[in-house]
Amino acid sequence: MKFSVFSPWRPFLLISLGLFLLCEAQVNTEIQAGPLYRVVGSLLSISCNASGFSNPNSKKDFEIRMKDPAKPFQEINVMSTRESDFSYARFSSRIRKNEISIKHVDSNSIIFEIQYLQKEDDGEYECTVVNPEYTYNGVYSAKTVVKVIDNSLSVTSTDPPTSLSYNEGEALSLTCQASTNTIQHVHLAFAWYLHKEGAQDAKPIISLDRDFTLAPGEDFERRYRDEAIRLDKLDEATYRLNIAELEQSDQGQIYCQAQEWIQDPDRSWYKISQKDAEKIPLTVKAKVVTGMSAVQVSISAQNPVQEGQELLLSCGINAQNLAKRFFSVAWLWNGTELAKIGPTGILTVRQEYIDRERNGELKATRTGNNNYQLRIKPVKTTDKGSYSCRAWPEERGEDGNFNQGADQDSQPMDINIYTPESGLSVKMDNVMQPPAPGEKLKLICEADGVKGQLSVTWDRKASLSTSSLFANVISLNENGVTDKAGAFASREVRVTRPTTNKFVFELADVTELDSGTYKCTVSETQPNGRIQSQTTNVNVNVKSIESAVKMALRNREPTVTVGNDVQLMCKVSGPRVPMTLTWSKETEDSNLNTIVVLYSNGSISWSGDQYRYQVQVDNQGNTVMHNLKILRASHREAGKYQCMVSVFQHNVYKKLPPSNLVNVQVQNPASKLAISSNHIIVQRINTDIQIDCKVTSRTSEFSLYAVTWELQQDAGSRTILTSDLNGIITFGKQIKESDMKRISMKHTEGPTFELTIQQVRILDKGIYMCKVEEYQQDPWGEWYLLSEKNSTTTVNVIEPAKQLSVGKMEAEMNITIAEDFSIPCHITQQSSNESQFHVTWFRQQGTEDKTIFTVYRNSTLKASNKNAVVRYDHPSPRQFDLTVLKSNAEDSGMYFCEVEEWIHAPGDGWQKHAVEKSGNLNVTVAAEGHAKATTDLTWQATTWIPIYAITVLIGLCIITILSCKLCRKKTPGEKKSGHPLWTEQVPLDINS
Repeated sequence: MKFSVFSPWRPFLLISLGLFLLCEAQVNTEIQAGPLYRVVGSLLSISCNASGFSNPNSKKDFEIRMKDPAKPFQEINVMSTRESDFSYARFSSRIRKNEISIKHVDSNSIIFEIQYLQKEDDGEYECTVVNPEYTYNGVYSAKTVVKVIDNSLSVTSTDPPTSLSYNEGEALSLTCQASTNTIQHVHLAFAWYLHKEGAQDAKPIISLDRDFTLAPGEDFERRYRDEAIRLDKLDEATYRLNIAELEQSDQGQIYCQAQEWIQDPDRSWYKISQKDAEKIPLTVKAKVVTGMSAVQVSISAQNPVQEGQELLLSCGINAQNLAKRFFSVAWLWNGTELAKIGPTGILTVRQEYIDRERNGELKATRTGNNNYQLRIKPVKTTDKGSYSCRAWPEERGEDGNFNQGADQDSQPMDINIYTPESGLSVKMDNVMQPPAPGEKLKLICEADGVKGQLSVTWDRKASLSTSSLFANVISLNENGVTDKAGAFASREVRVTRPTTNKFVFELADVTELDSGTYKCTVSETQPNGRIQSQTTNVNVNVKSIESAVKMALRNREPTVTVGNDVQLMCKVSGPRVPMTLTWSKETEDSNLNTIVVLYSNGSISWSGDQYRYQVQVDNQGNTVMHNLKILRASHREAGKYQCMVSVFQHNVYKKLPPSNLVNVQVQNPASKLAISSNHIIVQRINTDIQIDCKVTSRTSEFSLYAVTWELQQDAGSRTILTSDLNGIITFGKQIKESDMKRISMKHTEGPTFELTIQQVRILDKGIYMCKVEEYQQDPWGEWYLLSEKNSTTTVNVIEPAKQLSVGKMEAEMNITIAEDFSIPCHITQQSSNESQFHVTWFRQQGTEDKTIFTVYRNSTLKASNKNAVVRYDHPSPRQFDLTVLKSNAEDSGMYFCEVEEWIHAPGDGWQKHAVEKSGNLNVTVAAEGHAKATTDLTWQATTWIPIYAITVLIGLCIITILSCKLCRKKTPGEKKSGHPLWTEQVPLDINS
């Protein structure tokens, strides 16, 4: 289907495109990956970048916060670009001193720096971009971890730090030890330095970098090539510097230096510490040249010289006896040795001139005893500068080796290389700038004013190179033949010539290491044979793979219910380079567990449970969507997920910073658990009690329950027992073994959990809480807690009412001597059917109550009056009778009984519950003689009436009066005090 410009579908397409772009725009915040190990006192630098805003050119504000490991739940404000009072007091003073700062790299990026790290700076740092827009869409913060460690680097010179004095030409050997105790994996770099007097900076003599590459300093390259300088590693921590022949230029302060490097998670190396050993002053005494040793050196040349012509530099030597002596001669360009002829005529040239010497462009010869010539043809404009000659005698020793004498330099001569007027000019165009990794670099070099045959050479100086020299990449000669050079011989690189004056350079599958300065040199061979060259440069910055590849991880549903699927989407945008993607999940200790790895060749490696996940890859050109589906999620799958990309280019494996962390929350399904409501139970002591905890509603018929019974009292709460999912009951730690025998729990239908307490005691009263936990089974087959409910039952334990009652006795009893009489004790009412009784009979003697007889509740009998003859009867459960046998006058008196009621007590014991007394029984035992006399008087009244009538009447009157008075003073049940009215008081043998 085709659409015209005025098609009615056009507005719909524009709106759809706008919505698509709007949906795709998503804010992403990235921070330098951690953990970052840094040393106390060193510089901490953390980069933070935000992307995806609708207005990328507006300057964004950022905030930095941290969490101290000692207080992981407390977030501390460090610094903000928006608010000056944002910082906590912990950092504010250091911010005022500019020891802590935030610098904007551009509108969307910052660098956070702490100049001098302190131990307390250790922690998790979070970079947050302040959202200037009205809506939120994406990730606005990122975190990294900083580990501040102690500086354990040690550097010590084993040579005495005193001044060293040598003669020129003598050998020097110095030893230094460097070691570290850092636990993390680090690399050491080691170097020897020479700080000359008056120089601002020290210059390296020789160094061993962190990748174990040995390299001489710039001023010592010649002597290193001649093996006159050497660095030996004697053992794990000892390094020795050997200089075969000292020169006067070696004078100064010499010392060793060690550096400690650590590799950050982004694979970059960072110098965490550096230490210098103590400097050792070194003096080199010069040789004195006199007499035969005196040498004079001169230089001559045609000046100026036209470009492309020959530069001839002649060195003249003036010394005695030249024909019989050996000399070495060197040509210096701008103070650097360019070429040298040794005493035996062997030529050595500087590294940068080796190719020209091989091509025949540079030659050096000895034309006479005192004349040496250096020829450079064709000469280039870059060859201009200051030239001088240096010569020194060589004395052959007995062993055939040459000993170098003192050198002598000529006066310098400035050589100017001029270019004749030519119409040749060169310009270069960078068609794709900057290219992304994996793309093709295309450069066009165009020449104007061409008059002859053209050839082109492409050179490159790498951005990371410390050398100022260019390295050849490829060349195309006049005949159209290309020649690759060096490391580019195996690369896909070519030069084409679409037109006479245009050259196209193409380098496929570029990486960040291909960044640098590219030089196009076009050479024109004119008809007269003269070669004219023009050069132009262009800087090429290949994007880092980190900046070219963008990752964003999101979750379709942040929170899912147990058993539902989780969909994670990792969007990877960037160049089409081979990528390996790794899905990981963060553990509780902030490490990552790999789930699955998807390699660039299509293979998959599972580390997690494969049947729990599904992966899907959707390739959309420069964007690849990786989907991870978590099937039937459980709480085990809850946590933070991350995707990570690694690239492989030109045999180089590089791991990119990971994506943002996405939190997956797995929630429980809605619970329907309900249990019976609270209620109150009143229970009598020493009875059994049953407390029910009934589940009135449950989520599933397959639910399992854990039940805990707790008792809450004024003294606190304690766990009575717990029943786990399997119904195994465990008593609480505070429950005594004796109580365990009378406490039990039963699980019945419903379900109902019945707590039974036998022989309940007063101490058992309180609030009984039933805690019911409902468990469900997750997709892994593991049981998880769904919900918890509780109800309370208030238990009041009461004692039976004190209802003991004892019947009243007959108030008066008159008997004769030797007659038996009973003292009944009848219990008319008791508090409990299970009560037991303790009965004691008393007789009132004077002001004291004397115990006569006791019947204990266990039926034990005890007589307190040893002389009394009594009989105990128990005709019924409530009737207790004590009979005094064969009474006598001494048994007269006031009697009563006392009853103690005993009921069950805690611990299978008994306790006294109530005490009651009967009424008083006044017993009178009449003497036998007194009774007989009265009878005789009656029978013989006719005889004795006149004598005894008055006596009996008087006596009866007295007794009647006294009895009336006694009855008025007494009330029923009242205990009489004082002595009883006995006709005759005879003390009883009573043991109380």
